[in-house]
Amino acid sequence: MQRSRASAFNLVYPYLLLLANKTLQTSSFAAAPPVSRTSCLGRVGAVRRSEKKKTPLGHRSPASLTGERLSFLVRNRTISTSSVSIEKQVLCQQRVQQVELLSSVNDLYGGVVVNIEKPIDSEDFSPLLRASMSHWRQQGKRAVWIKLPIEHVNLVEAAVKEGFRYHHAEPDYLMLVCWLPKTANTIPANASHRVGVGAFVMNSKREVLVVQENSGYFKGTGVWKLPTGVVDEGEDICTAAVREVKEETGIDTEFVEVLAFRQSHKSFFGKSDLLFICMLKPRTFHIEKQNLEIEAAQWMPIEDYAAQPFNQKQDLFNYVAKICLSKSEKNYVGFSPLATTTSFGETSYLYFNSQDMKHLVTS
Repeated sequence: MQRSRASAFNLVYPYLLLLANKTLQTSSFAAAPPVSRTSCLGRVGAVRRSEKKKTPLGHRSPASLTGERLSFLVRNRTISTSSVSIEKQVLCQQRVQQVELLSSVNDLYGGVVVNIEKPIDSEDFSPLLRASMSHWRQQGKRAVWIKLPIEHVNLVEAAVKEGFRYHHAEPDYLMLVCWLPKTANTIPANASHRVGVGAFVMNSKREVLVVQENSGYFKGTGVWKLPTGVVDEGEDICTAAVREVKEETGIDTEFVEVLAFRQSHKSFFGKSDLLFICMLKPRTFHIEKQNLEIEAAQWMPIEDYAAQPFNQKQDLFNYVAKICLSKSEKNYVGFSPLATTTSFGETSYLYFNSQDMKHLVTS
């Protein structure tokens, strides 16, 4: 057994010696202290504690010297590896601390809103968004809204790849949203209704202001109808009715009350529609029609308006005509506006039965 061990050592010894000598010449090992009699004996003695008599350095065996060099090499490399590992950890921590996040503000429902205001390249935006999403998830945020002005449309693809979807769009921006938690999505859908107004304007002669349109459904039908239009964003119903009459006929009016309203669905790009029939009092009487939308405009006796074949055949228009007739005879009470203030200090209108107006206001 001893012979076989000696034979094996003799075979590998040249390679071990070459490795040890090369290592001693490297920069990492060159910084080590010089090999002295005491240090060598100390290291060898740690391995060969059973030896009572220490061999002088000049008579040390090659195997002993090589073993000592290899032992020092292993120790030096272990220290070097640990140092590199610590440096890597410090660098990683510094990089984590230096990661930039998108600027955002908290909303009232546990989410955040990101307003992209400055130009940014999509390749730079992707890692920023990814890091921010991770940060918001750790904070327990629910929804992330990104408002993209039209000039930043280059960021849409990057946001969609991170799970965002379109919520709504306006002429100057696109709103995207992403639901973060693994729970039921409670983000409200985009605005579901469009709001319109129809104006019942009657003069002292019991004549009603009517128009014929040169576009849309009623074009070329010969039907005389009430002036109608869509309420603008941030516009009150009472204000919209006065504006539409002025735009289509040139007549100045004063809002009186809401007579009725109807709701329909899938009328405009799949949205529902609310139409408020409003009564207005004329302040002027000379008609100056709008040429772009209006083919003709006139004052028509209310009985003739109600008796049109179209109004007689269509239930909705028939009921509206009957309401107008009843109101002209003072047998119908609508809903008058009462200006109130919201909790945010903004003006808001409450519509209710005008007969009880004085009682409610004074009580």
